[in-house]
Amino acid sequence: MNDSRLVYSTDTGRIEQPKAEKEVANKLFKDGALRIERQTKGRKGKGVMLVVGIDSQAYDLKKLAKTIKSKMGQGGAVKDGIIEVQGDDRDKLKAILENLKFKVKIAGG
Repeated sequence: MNDSRLVYSTDTGRIEQPKAEKEVANKLFKDGALRIERQTKGRKGKGVMLVVGIDSQAYDLKKLAKTIKSKMGQGGAVKDGIIEVQGDDRDKLKAILENLKFKVKIAGG
């Protein structure tokens, strides 16, 4: 198919565009440790903890997130290879991840 930006044609109808493979923004760190970051940006001041650096090839992120959320007693989600957990109890999250045999560092202030 050519590089045209055609979306619809009266001759053939809707033109299917090839879906680009969504590149996961997941960072894998050289030291093999996970990072727990705190973020409030774009969340109306509500804080969330981000677990960054998990290899999505080796671990089922949805299953891991479910385990973390149930042990924390808080909500969360998996987005783009990053586990988000509501709240700001990074020490408790670090202890849970260490019990699951992960090497963990708390990043940021």
